[in-house]
Amino acid sequence: MEGRMNRTLWGILLALAGLVSSALVASAAEPLVIVGSPSLKLPLEVLARAYEAGHPDVHVKLSFNSGLEIRQTIAAMENSVTGRFFIGTGPIHLIAPGGDEVITRLEQRYYVLPGTRRPYLEVPLVLVVPDALAEAPTSFEALGGSSLRIAVADPDRTQAGKATRGLLQSMGLLEALRDRLDVASDARGVLDHVLSGQADAGILFGSDAVKEQMRVRIAAVAPKQGYRPVVHSMAMERYCPNRTLCQDFLSFIQSPTAKDVLKRLGYGVPESAE
Repeated sequence: MEGRMNRTLWGILLALAGLVSSALVASAAEPLVIVGSPSLKLPLEVLARAYEAGHPDVHVKLSFNSGLEIRQTIAAMENSVTGRFFIGTGPIHLIAPGGDEVITRLEQRYYVLPGTRRPYLEVPLVLVVPDALAEAPTSFEALGGSSLRIAVADPDRTQAGKATRGLLQSMGLLEALRDRLDVASDARGVLDHVLSGQADAGILFGSDAVKEQMRVRIAAVAPKQGYRPVVHSMAMERYCPNRTLCQDFLSFIQSPTAKDVLKRLGYGVPESAE
């Protein structure tokens, strides 16, 4: 079992090393390899292309793995007796997992460089309405005085639903809206209820709303009240082959250009990145 796991992990490492090699063969541009969560595929791809637009001498390569796979891969790379990488020779530049728990654990093991964590996006709750709806509340506070039926995700089974309940409770809106709340199974259900006319508006995470931006529009962004938006950060892998390049990309993801790109995708910017 252990041998099979080691072979799997080294297979991932070889694939990452192949990303670097293929980039060098295909182009004279310097590769920048980022390992991220599949849930961040869209924002990371858009940030990568935006960075390349201003840095034609760099080619950003993305690899996506779960948080557990990222931890296992880096642990195998750091602890292997054979094929050990050294400072400045590793195949990975930056780590961008889903949420900051993975980075915290990697920092504790010195698998990422201390002090290199950079928060760059957070996922806010938003109010969405059908694109054809001409008049809609422009704030969450206005929901209390409206007659709209609001679709929300199941608060007992989904992160979006739990966050929504916390927000409405803190704003004193939960009781006022209780008879008008239409509980859906998940974010997909919220969108379905809004688009089918079962609900007039819906509350969900901004990143989910943007996926349907041709059919729904964001009418309001929730205040940071009663719930804690999930924050995503990026950090430098300990053996990254070019620290200067990594530092430049980490600065870029907190730049006005990157913030504008992320906001258009329905994400927020953490206060620590302002």
